[in-house]
Amino acid sequence: MSVKECGHHSSQRRNLLRLILGAIAAFVVLILLVIFLIWVILRPTKPHFTLQDATLYAFNLSTPTPNTLTLTMQVTLSSHNPNARIGVYYHALRVYASYRSQQISLATALPDTYQGHRDFAVWSPFLFGNVVPVSPFVLTSLQQDQSAAGAVVVNVKVNGRVKWKVGSWVSGRYHIYVNCPAYISFAGDRSNVAGVVASPVKFRLLQSCSVDV
Repeated sequence: MSVKECGHHSSQRRNLLRLILGAIAAFVVLILLVIFLIWVILRPTKPHFTLQDATLYAFNLSTPTPNTLTLTMQVTLSSHNPNARIGVYYHALRVYASYRSQQISLATALPDTYQGHRDFAVWSPFLFGNVVPVSPFVLTSLQQDQSAAGAVVVNVKVNGRVKWKVGSWVSGRYHIYVNCPAYISFAGDRSNVAGVVASPVKFRLLQSCSVDV
């Protein structure tokens, strides 16, 4: 085989390689473009959460040291999927109560749920915290809040995962974080730092929650 023929075959191989690489690059760009267009057209919007009410059974602070808090409450949470073409899967949701960034109840598991287009979901979990140790900062804050306003703000928080469903396609899992402030008031002497609730007290809140996905 002459040098000229070898050069000709080498040039053909290079051209073929360029065509293959170009086809692969074009295919990848096309797939990314389709995904981008679907995302722009559908515009998935994160769910809207509302804390509808809270029923307080006990909120007892024990002093002196060790400072502990006992909490029993039931909350009603609702979620609305505002998307007209996208469903939402909820996985491994855990709800708990928090005060001044300290968790004051055990995490309660919510059932896995599928939420259709523009659909609603409602959960009514109980939250329990039995003799939970609290920091001196939390103790001082509780005393100040109750003496000043006769009320405290308990944050009902939800952590878990969501997946988007478009037709038969289901996305990967995304973390969802929900924070719902619940304004809880206590009757009686404001100088009493332990808000003891002897009988259930229901607070109708209809409080919008912040949602991060």
